[in-house]
Amino acid sequence: MSNAPSTRCYCGIKSPYSSCCEPYHKGESAPSAEALMRARFSAYMVKNYQYILKTYAPLYREELSVEELAQHSQYTDWLALDVIQHSTAMNTAHVEFKAYYRTDQGLYLMHERSDFIYEHSEWFYTEGKMLNDTGELTLKRNDPCVCNSGKKFKKCCGFQ
Repeated sequence: MSNAPSTRCYCGIKSPYSSCCEPYHKGESAPSAEALMRARFSAYMVKNYQYILKTYAPLYREELSVEELAQHSQYTDWLALDVIQHSTAMNTAHVEFKAYYRTDQGLYLMHERSDFIYEHSEWFYTEGKMLNDTGELTLKRNDPCVCNSGKKFKKCCGFQ
């Protein structure tokens, strides 16, 4: 299931997937909304749509299915996640992030402020608000790659 580099998880943390997000995918509860956000991103990377569905707040989960989540991601190649900021207050939290992805149509940025709730001793995603710079990205061939590999875009995630 995992093809992440052994030194960096899909979520961008400098730990292997096996000791970063995979334990959450296997049933361990994420200790914070930020950890849950990172684990959800990694779940999209490894196509673990059951985990994504499970981590929606119950009220929001009722309107979704694993099949629907998989279908919406069918043509999406997730590349990288940058957590910008996070805050927690009592049983709610907010995580602002930038997720980079590509489709057959081009390279894109999803810049979102996500909301989370803490219920039954677990964090759950409720909903998110897309921020203004969400949309198609234009990178030059020699720009640094969005996946933080240190390589040029053309030699890494760029269209070749």
